[in-house]
Amino acid sequence: MQVSPHFILDINIMDTIIADGFKGEKAIITPYNIRSYQANNEVTRQIHVTHIGYYPNAKFHYRERANGTDQYIFIYCEKGKGWVEYDDERYVLKENQFFILPPGEYHKYGSELHNPWSIYWLHFKGENIQMFDSIIKKHIDIGDADNARHQDRFRLFEEIYQNLEMGYNPENLEYITFCLMYFLASLKYLSQYREIQSIRKADVIQSSIVYMKENLENKITLHDIADAVSYSGSHLNTLFVQRTSYSPMAYYNQLKIQRACSYLQFSELKIKEIAFRLNFYDQFHFTKAFVKEMEITPKEYRKRYYDAAGD
Repeated sequence: MQVSPHFILDINIMDTIIADGFKGEKAIITPYNIRSYQANNEVTRQIHVTHIGYYPNAKFHYRERANGTDQYIFIYCEKGKGWVEYDDERYVLKENQFFILPPGEYHKYGSELHNPWSIYWLHFKGENIQMFDSIIKKHIDIGDADNARHQDRFRLFEEIYQNLEMGYNPENLEYITFCLMYFLASLKYLSQYREIQSIRKADVIQSSIVYMKENLENKITLHDIADAVSYSGSHLNTLFVQRTSYSPMAYYNQLKIQRACSYLQFSELKIKEIAFRLNFYDQFHFTKAFVKEMEITPKEYRKRYYDAAGD
């Protein structure tokens, strides 16, 4: 991508704000011409950072905006306590709680005097903010757990900040957009974010999926899966549909097709051998199930993979 000399000049005069008042605080506010670029770039126009910072032990911190801002405002309380007032409601923010304020609406927020909060905060905007509607305008407590991964999230926040510190070149800005998506996704999809490191034995859905994956080449039933996690079949079915939108057996069949794809790509097994290995009745039954999930036959899938590999 070619960058205009004017854009390069603006990179060299990067606007970094370090406000007075909170020892160790830091903040960056992007220049307006950079925001114009972000709003038009194919990647960054989806969602992008305009302000970002960290305020430790922010005693006397207070903001009130009669007409809000033209960005969404994210406030994450690392420790201490503060509050947010929005839509005639007052929300107390404590450790590992956050709030995302929408643009263009009256709000105010501040730190508690006797136990001031330390907050990670950022402002963002873009065309596809609706991806995260489920965590906006809500007081959310993400709590704590052995696999909470709070430090991983803080490091991701620092990665966004430090890349902005390096300047506003297009690759930096695009990378920051993807980091921001991941950061917000870690809050929206909290269970998936935490489960990446370990499977909680208490999570019956995850335990069921592990059992399924261990038995893709065995013939199992809903009763077998339910027994493995000490649930009744009907109860497990209800929980599974609520959590995944699929019944356990539909999910199991998806995993079997996923394994079949792997065999088609990375083995020389014949299609009928794959069907036999994965306990389908015959090659016809396997092909029918494969087409239902993948919308092409196993033979076509293998051909497309090898054709792509040769490009």
